Amino acid sequence: MENGGHAKYRVAVIGSGNWGSVASRLIGSNTAKLPSFYDEVRMWVFEETLPTGKKLSESINQQNENCKYLPGIKLGPNVIADPDLESAVKDANMLVFVTPHQFVEGICKKLVGKLRPGAEAISLIKGMEIAVEMFSEATIGYRKDKEVANRWAKLFTTPYFLVSVAEDIEGVELCGTLKNIVAIAAGLVDGLDMGNNTKAAIMRIGLREMRAFSKLLFPSVRDNTFFESCGVADLITTCLGGRNRRVAEAFARNGGKRSFDELEAEMLHGQKLQGVSTAREVYEVLTYRGWQELFPLLSTVHEICIGQLPPTSIVEYSEHTPNLSIIGGPTPFY
Repeated sequence: MENGGHAKYRVAVIGSGNWGSVASRLIGSNTAKLPSFYDEVRMWVFEETLPTGKKLSESINQQNENCKYLPGIKLGPNVIADPDLESAVKDANMLVFVTPHQFVEGICKKLVGKLRPGAEAISLIKGMEIAVEMFSEATIGYRKDKEVANRWAKLFTTPYFLVSVAEDIEGVELCGTLKNIVAIAAGLVDGLDMGNNTKAAIMRIGLREMRAFSKLLFPSVRDNTFFESCGVADLITTCLGGRNRRVAEAFARNGGKRSFDELEAEMLHGQKLQGVSTAREVYEVLTYRGWQELFPLLSTVHEICIGQLPPTSIVEYSEHTPNLSIIGGPTPFY
């Protein structure tokens, strides 16, 4: 359908956890006001049965809030929960993925042949502060087509949530992924009561390794991306708060005797950690390419997570200074 001669866009959100619900609320508030978008936002819900016996999707639609993952926050009357993935994305030409990354592949396989031709998609990583309308910001990575990137930015931007665009898809994506590993390291430091100076050093070294790893994988990654909100700002936020830091702190306080899986189930009530699984995936890349010694922090986090090293090892690796000169160019984070 056309709107004054211009295309109209229909948005579907794939995911209904804490951030999926926040994103749906934010998007819904904008689609209701912007003429280039259809009002309704369908949010795919991985169906669960609540302790009351009611289905989660039914509860969301009846109460207009996600009582399990975002209690007390109204989503908006135009946000509709849908437990049927195919139904949720039907007719949508803008898809917003807000699920733990380990589930994305399986979801995408189910969507093959089910989407409108020319449908666009974006993946999101952000946090709770947006739900209560505290000031925050984010970066959208794009390749070549700035007009499309700006349309996505328009969909998300509010007076309290500023969205910028950067022509660096790989850099933006890797920042959002790798920061969770560094947050595990920061949480371990907190759990060991090593103090703010040690934590600051871990964050600095983590940012350095994030940049180096990204540029080794994708030489096109830009240094400036690490100074966007997706880089240093998100890294600081994630290392000061968030589920990865919190669970890693508990892991260290227990001396590594309770697994991350056990702590995740106990502390997160159905939400998922990103840092542990990401650390494993990155470690596989480091091992395959023979880069382990170049990235002692990223490697050590994984080895601690699987019980190969004790939590105290998070600072012991620093005795070895990696040579990252092989990536070339300036190295501003040393």
